[in-house]
Amino acid sequence: MRIGILLSDQTGPDALTRVTGELRQYADEGFESAWLSHIFGLDALTALAVAGSQVPGIEIGTAVVPTYPRHPGALAQQAATAALAAGRGRLTLGIGLSHQVVIENMFGYDFGRPARHMKEYLSVLGPLLAGQPVSYEGETITANLGLTTGDAGHIPVLVGAMGPAMLKLAGRRTDGTILWMTGAATIAEHIAPTITAAAAGAGRPAPRVVCSLPVLVTDDVSAGRERAAKVFAMYGTLPSYRAMMDREGAAGPEDLAIIGSEHQVAERIREVFAAGATEFVAAQFAGGAAADRTRRLLLELAD
Repeated sequence: MRIGILLSDQTGPDALTRVTGELRQYADEGFESAWLSHIFGLDALTALAVAGSQVPGIEIGTAVVPTYPRHPGALAQQAATAALAAGRGRLTLGIGLSHQVVIENMFGYDFGRPARHMKEYLSVLGPLLAGQPVSYEGETITANLGLTTGDAGHIPVLVGAMGPAMLKLAGRRTDGTILWMTGAATIAEHIAPTITAAAAGAGRPAPRVVCSLPVLVTDDVSAGRERAAKVFAMYGTLPSYRAMMDREGAAGPEDLAIIGSEHQVAERIREVFAAGATEFVAAQFAGGAAADRTRRLLLELAD
């Protein structure tokens, strides 16, 4: 089982130092990959370029960079630079639409045609990452440029796709999808069949389906669920995640969080892979001995 871990979303003057320290710790422990969210702390690609240049070996990825605030040419340039800094073959670029409340209310962009936006975005991003110049004029994006960043190697692109239109687009045009707050039943019945059929129809390889969920190994399940409900409460209010919870029959994030003994957590992670996920990324939400216990199990499962 391919199992990675989510880096902490860091803020403050020593944030880069802490991200680099976490990445080094997880590399030394033996994790295959480490992923960084892009929210309101560090810029994920910049942070991974810095940390990855100092910590070799472990694969790194963004989960995910919002597309609207960045022209695809700018993002392609930044991703290629980060890949060169970290070393070829290590970076996976996870991208996503973000949410209407963020894009419209905070950044001031129109969120009215998200699927059209992503389709046009990929029409520019894909060729530029492949080292090709682009001349493209769409309804939401225009680009006439080429990059001279140098050969950064293949940079896989994953789209945070959950709805049918986005999953089909990701299957036809990218390396796969990266999920959050999406459970095993939804992967089996909706995510994996939709994206896999789209990829096959486009003559592309089987897509990556990267599932990321909160994980905690503990003997006090009730306390763990209470903590998950509090830490991840906002995801139950965002429409895209709420739709995945409704599909799963989950009342809230605490129902999707994987919490319990070593045996219970291992069984639920195995269910995620049996449902069609190709990789699992664990989001820790407790520190100290509980976090150490959780990572030990994850590494055992990955062996």
